[in-house]
Amino acid sequence: MHRESVTGLVLTYNGERLLEKCLKSLEFCDELLVVDSDSSDRTREIAEACGARVIVNPWPGPVDQFKLALSKVATTWVVSLDQDEYLTDELRENILGKLRSPDRVAGYFVPRSSFYFNRFMKHSGWYPDYLFRVFRTGKMEVTASGAHYHFTPLGESLKLSGDILHYPYESFHQHMEKINYYAEEGAAALREKGAAGGWLNALLHAKMRFIKLYILKLGFLDGTAGLCNALAGFYYTFQKYIRIEETGKWGNE
Repeated sequence: MHRESVTGLVLTYNGERLLEKCLKSLEFCDELLVVDSDSSDRTREIAEACGARVIVNPWPGPVDQFKLALSKVATTWVVSLDQDEYLTDELRENILGKLRSPDRVAGYFVPRSSFYFNRFMKHSGWYPDYLFRVFRTGKMEVTASGAHYHFTPLGESLKLSGDILHYPYESFHQHMEKINYYAEEGAAALREKGAAGGWLNALLHAKMRFIKLYILKLGFLDGTAGLCNALAGFYYTFQKYIRIEETGKWGNE
């Protein structure tokens, strides 16, 4: 049966941990496109072994990197995954079904299930985490806030069932490293908006973040993983706001 053409798109940087599984879940695509930010591990070797076309471009930020990647796409549709994600069989079959008989929409939101500590999180604001990852070429706008990117449909959209499985952290150590990066990027974004910093403001925002994740979003039902996630959210938020007023290098003033 005829179906519309599709590219599997993955942006990478030192993504050897799960990249093969990611790309194999996209094997139904007419083309696999990997845009790599000059990795130092086996990322490019793995991508090429999986049959992907690899473009190397030092990281200019998520918006510019996606714009570059999308300018290289020649198919009607795109399925975009991060390097630490892969499609379940159910979602892959549902995407194929829509490619054979597509709706008149810009694309589809799909749920993402993320693994943290010892489980796939079902609460804590982590699930179903619908993301716009299956879209017609030219019918998606990418924006960024701090270190995080966001896809917005340019037109009507629908939802598909079946999950993207996401393994964002290899360990608590890696999570703390990412929190440090995200907090720095988040503080810069808040500073540009003129947000207030200071220890009291940082503490209040961090406290509200913990309450939201652990109580309002039912994080306590995720057991130890939910508690660890809420505490990490507290730490991240405190760091983000306390860094707004940070000036220069300590001891150099």
